[in-house]
Amino acid sequence: MDRKMANRKLIRLSQLKNKLATENLEEIDWVTFGVIVKKVTPQSANNGRTFSIWRLNDLRDLNECVSLFLFGQVHKEHWKTEQGTV
Repeated sequence: MDRKMANRKLIRLSQLKNKLATENLEEIDWVTFGVIVKKVTPQSANNGRTFSIWRLNDLRDLNECVSLFLFGQVHKEHWKTEQGTV
């Protein structure tokens, strides 16, 4: 893990909103980790394509979640991922 994190900045999901407002994250090599705390049943968009929505949390502040929308190939490959997965 130390090798993978070398020269990268860890930003907790619960800090993401604040960091987006105060830092230019496009200029930083950063990573985050999240746990799937809720999955919405896959839905169909207006164009007929199916997508998923996951609610992610870092388990530090359960009131601060990030919604992740999965479309296309990412949805096809990962929509069965279990709630609770990191």
